[in-house]
This record gives sequence, structure tokens and C-alpha cells, in this order.
Amino acid sequence: MSDPARRCVAEGLGTALLLTVVVGSGVMGESLAGGNTAIALLGNTLATGAALVVLITVFGPISGAHFNPVVSMVFALRRELSTGMAIAYVAAQVAGAVLGVWAAHAMFAEPVLQVSEKLRDGPAQAWSEGVATFGLVATILGVSQARAEFTATAVGLYITAAYWFTASTSFANPAVTIARTLSDTFAGIAPQSAPAFIAAQIAGALLAMTVMTWLLKPKT
Repeated sequence: MSDPARRCVAEGLGTALLLTVVVGSGVMGESLAGGNTAIALLGNTLATGAALVVLITVFGPISGAHFNPVVSMVFALRRELSTGMAIAYVAAQVAGAVLGVWAAHAMFAEPVLQVSEKLRDGPAQAWSEGVATFGLVATILGVSQARAEFTATAVGLYITAAYWFTASTSFANPAVTIARTLSDTFAGIAPQSAPAFIAAQIAGALLAMTVMTWLLKPKT
């Protein structure tokens, strides 16, 4: 991989572009859907899934294209990423995510600084985030071992599906969750709803790491 500085820039830039897509496509989808939430969500979904394939393909060779603190956490726990580098990745991801939200707001002439009022509360929402994140981490670990070159496509396809089979629309990413509290748009989440999402994401990621490490353990 590249030197640490370029790896962190790749993580920050990739996460920024991801959030620009998530928030921007949400604003565009809602404005064109004529009040039809399903159509707005479909536009949001397709843009996000497609962008993930491209962004992971572009930045993967530089940093691994985590774009997600729990993914970096899992790789650090598996000793495939140093603790120091994981911390740097997370800082870059969160900063990039916030900048991406602001970039999307500017494109659509929205106030750049916002705080979301969109509540996403309740046990079902948190459970959904645990399930979504479990599936994402399982996808990354499983596909990267079985067919590494397909990882970008697999992640894009999984998130596309998870937008629709989870009640929370699959944030599955603490950096994304934090940044989306700063957008009072279609993709937003109220700050008071974020802690439960993040706790569930961490739990889902740790469970997926444990299960997949056991499942993928080579025969002796």
C-alpha cells in the first residue's frame, strides 16, 4: 500500500465522496419523486451502491478503501492494520464524511450547516443497524478471501440490497451516521438517534468478525 499520508487522504477523500453521493442523491431523489418515498429511496439506493463499487475500486489499492470506522476496527483487531493507522483512518473517515455532507448541501443550494431533526428511534432501528453491519463485515471478510477482485462489486450490491431489507436503510457505518446528523434532508438522522445506531454497528461488526474468523479458519 501507499505511505501513511496518502492512505489517510484516500480514506478521507473516498468517504467524503461517498457522503456526497448519499446526501446528494437523497436530495435529488426527494425533489424529483413528487412525494413518493419509495421512488426517492430507490434513487438514493442505486446511486449509493453504484458509487461504492467505483470508490472501492479507485481507492482500494491505496488504502484498502474502508471508508468506515468499524471496518478499520475489524482489520486492526485482526492485526491486518496497526492500531495507530486505524485511529488515523477513523479520524480521516469522520472528517471526510462531514466535508462530503457539506459539499452535497452546497451543490443543491442548501444551508451548509444543518442539524437533522429526522428521528430514527426504537429497538427495531438499532437491531436493523446491527444486522446491516454484520452483513457488511461478513461480506467484506468472506469475499476478500474467496474472490478479492469482486469485493468492490459485492459491497456495492450488498448495500443496495440492505437499503431495502433493513428498517434503518442500512447506515452500517459510524462515520456516515455522525455526518448524516448534520443534514436535515432525506438522508438525515437526528443526533439523539445516532448513539444507538453506532452501538449497534460496533456490536454487529464484532459479531461478524468473530463468526467469519471461525467460519473461514483454514483446515489443519
